[in-house]
Amino acid sequence: MIPQHIHYSTAELNREMRYLQLLSRSFPTIAVASTEIINLEAIMDLPKGTEHFLTDIHGEYEAFQHVLKNASGTIKRKVNEIFGSTLREADKKALCTLIYYPREKLQLVKLTEADISEWYEITLNRLVKVCRSVSSKYTRSKVNKALPKDFSYIIQELLHGSEEDNNQSAYYKQIISTIIYTRRADAFIIEMCLLIQRLAIDSLHIVGDIYDRGPGAHIIMDTICCYHNVDIQWGNHDVLWMGAFAGNNACIANVLRISLRYGNLDTLEEGYGLNMLPLATFAMDTYSDSDLGLYSPRINNARRIYTEKEIRIIAQMHKAVSVIQWKLEGQMVKRHPEYKMTDRSLLDNIDWSNGTVELEGKTYPLRDTDFPTVDPENPTRLSPEEEKLVNHLNASFTNNEKLKKHVDGLLRHGSMYLSRNKNLMFHASIPLNADGTFRDVAVMGETFRGRALLDRIDTLIQTACRTNSDIPDREESVDYMWYLWCGPDSPLFDKSKMATFERYLLDDSEAHREEKGAYYTLSNEESVCDMILREFGLPTEGSHIINGHVPVKTIQGENPVKANGKRLVIDGGFSKAYQSQTGIAGYTLVYHSRGFQLVQHEPFESRQKAIEEGQDIISNTVLNEYNEKRMKVRDTDQGRILAQQVTDLDKLLAAYRRGLIKEDN
Repeated sequence: MIPQHIHYSTAELNREMRYLQLLSRSFPTIAVASTEIINLEAIMDLPKGTEHFLTDIHGEYEAFQHVLKNASGTIKRKVNEIFGSTLREADKKALCTLIYYPREKLQLVKLTEADISEWYEITLNRLVKVCRSVSSKYTRSKVNKALPKDFSYIIQELLHGSEEDNNQSAYYKQIISTIIYTRRADAFIIEMCLLIQRLAIDSLHIVGDIYDRGPGAHIIMDTICCYHNVDIQWGNHDVLWMGAFAGNNACIANVLRISLRYGNLDTLEEGYGLNMLPLATFAMDTYSDSDLGLYSPRINNARRIYTEKEIRIIAQMHKAVSVIQWKLEGQMVKRHPEYKMTDRSLLDNIDWSNGTVELEGKTYPLRDTDFPTVDPENPTRLSPEEEKLVNHLNASFTNNEKLKKHVDGLLRHGSMYLSRNKNLMFHASIPLNADGTFRDVAVMGETFRGRALLDRIDTLIQTACRTNSDIPDREESVDYMWYLWCGPDSPLFDKSKMATFERYLLDDSEAHREEKGAYYTLSNEESVCDMILREFGLPTEGSHIINGHVPVKTIQGENPVKANGKRLVIDGGFSKAYQSQTGIAGYTLVYHSRGFQLVQHEPFESRQKAIEEGQDIISNTVLNEYNEKRMKVRDTDQGRILAQQVTDLDKLLAAYRRGLIKEDN
């Protein structure tokens, strides 16, 4: 719809003359400014691009990459829409698999196809139809920028030509046949499939927790850092790795302990090239005769098969770094009494003669009392060997170029929260009081609440991860990264405690309980969600809060849709470590021009099965929230920016026509 002409007075234009003079440098004539207005108005009438939301990926790179390739079923739906009953289900399935894994699928096809030229011709025509469909939401300019360099011109001709058009039919068919004749079909198919993947999703939102548990966080980060349009809302596991890179020794110990607990040495050694030999040597020397049953790694999800000897070494390393972690955390809470976590210096609470520990006024027997490096007179002090080891590990993390690249990506694309198109995304929580009001949280001597709290923490994380030691407050910011990982008032955690020590060393399951903050229950109420949305400048009508962090236990009847649809919790167990609790393999959210689709996924067996058998992730839509009318770009945040640009250009046109600014011909 063309906006009605707005009359601008000369006085209004004079007030903005400085800005309009600057704008005229980019649009020096009436013709150029008018052309840009036409372009912007046309863009605003295109359908809104598709947004894809994922959270709590936890290193599951194969499932992550597959969901990314199939766009949570978007490509499969497109194929069904285009070909309907004109193609057999097996053919549609094979086409989808080709789009997801073109290189691997081509190799298999060439082993079985009797007439590969005919297959090429049929397949190229089908791919062009799919590509034409997924590109239809975008301007030609945007599509052209996404085209592969070697085939840009050819793809443009195929997308905008038609084999049904009598005037172009022979031209269109000749392009296809020449691609095959020149033996460029394989390369062309691969590029077309990657282009379809690229155009199926306009923007990707990662709502926290890329790291830990699964075997390939580094692979996921490589993908994210190269993705065309991505944002990240940091989770506590992401901040833990960022804190490790920043040099926080307690964060480093936690990173190592979690990696060893899940037998995930690939991320440490292959992913980041961290030298684990000093830790292994120390652990084997120190815990050579220890009973390591409590520290045996969970290797069901590991990428490699370990021998019994390797498993014992990992268990020794696991125990060694766990003890170091408890010592470092004890030092941390003593150094920062303002964290109000002195009760978490747990080694100080142990009665070494009786092998018990006192927690919250109750005495518990310890499952393990063999801690040869612990001095009962000063339990949190590192031994000389541990001190040397920690210094080595600190240097390994802080000087790691691959980790620096990934942390830079987290800083560049990431933030504590994001408001986009009436959706408020943050990983875990906004700390609340029991009465539903925003909780005051002390951060480095000042008190913040609500949005101001997340803004302050955002700045603090940026400060901690900048390696310039001259930045004021950097050392204190680096320490606070550990608090963000496990502190009771951390919006990335918001639980009474992280009961790592208790789960390892105490049999009593009651001691393992982590009491959740008020947000996790109160945000199930519409009124509380509305309060939070208003705090972040969003309307209450039609807006959503999107979280992860707490796995939705679908197997127990839990629902990811909260507060009558105002809040969506899309952590459903992407990590295999959680799937026994959730009963599924994660939720993802797709927001396209017609509305929301919340998709529930079954476990992804393997990339190999997907390629060889066309085995897709089995997905079910658990929420369809359709708009009454199809959303256009003008209905989005980007559309409002474009509309303001049109307004500014209208003013520039008025200034040209009144002679207030001269055209530069």
